[in-house]
Amino acid sequence: MAPVSEEWVQARLKDARWVATARERLQSLSWFMKCLKEPLSRLANREEQTRGAFFEGRFKSVAILDEESLLATCAYIDLNPVAAGIAEVPEASAHTSIKQRVEHVQEEGRTEDLNAAQAGSVAGSTAAAGLEEGLWLCPVEDRRRLDSSREGMIEGFSLGNYLLLVEYTGRLFREGKAAISGELAGVFERLGSNAENWQARLQKLAAGRLLGRFCAASRARLREVAERLGVHHLANLGGCAAR
Repeated sequence: MAPVSEEWVQARLKDARWVATARERLQSLSWFMKCLKEPLSRLANREEQTRGAFFEGRFKSVAILDEESLLATCAYIDLNPVAAGIAEVPEASAHTSIKQRVEHVQEEGRTEDLNAAQAGSVAGSTAAAGLEEGLWLCPVEDRRRLDSSREGMIEGFSLGNYLLLVEYTGRLFREGKAAISGELAGVFERLGSNAENWQARLQKLAAGRLLGRFCAASRARLREVAERLGVHHLANLGGCAAR
């Protein structure tokens, strides 16, 4: 691809319609996936000397409505290499966020600060000050009320808490059972959940494609969205509520 000249850029910036279209596309997951998958499909078809659709089906986007569902989705993705037998432990799984988070903490020499989560959520959050500040990934813990200007995923839920949760979930699926330690019981309490609901949610994610457009930890949250959207039947929303 030829380099883009400054003259070309300036000409485009004066085109209000082009600017509006570009902004809309940069915010569109569908447009991003199209740009990602189309050249890969063409390349694969050229190598195989064939034609037609390369990917089995179009990606499916599901709105995640609450904290538990967000964590379940993140844990499920981070554990995919372990579930596939590619990696022994989550932090050794290539191309995952959990590996990059752990490596960042190790480079900072702050592994002990992660272990503080075993003493409870408060201790884990206190020790995690600045822990994810220099990492390009979205922080697990939202510390804007404490000491950071970066928006994180969940307030009061440290990276150490997340690692405990992923470790427990990995053992759950690899061995069919896992013990609930005191610190993990606190994690589930913080989420307003329990081990049974957590296991059910991960099993549903692992079972295949989700139905509907929304994922929530409770049916009440789905009903709230249904009311806001003016949908009369919960079945129209689908979702992955387990309680």
